Amino acid sequence: MRAYELMTIFRPEMAEDDVKKELSQVEKALTDSGAEITLSDFWGKRRFAYEINHLNEGYYTVTQFNAEPGALNDVDRALGLSDQVIRHKFVRPE
Repeated sequence: MRAYELMTIFRPEMAEDDVKKELSQVEKALTDSGAEITLSDFWGKRRFAYEINHLNEGYYTVTQFNAEPGALNDVDRALGLSDQVIRHKFVRPE
């Protein structure tokens, strides 16, 4: 298993509780694909350094987990199709 980090930015008009529910659904999708969550960090609403899709802020979350390389494909696709997610990025920390 490899260590990964997922940063997700959710839409700013969502309520904070709704963002946390979405985050728990993402974590459930990761665990269903065989990942082990090691850390889940909710950063809250932050301003962007530059405008993204005519938005200036969003809710940031960071999730660290261990998973097999092929386990990320379904979660990556679902996050890309979600209307609630502005941006997401999987990173393998050094």
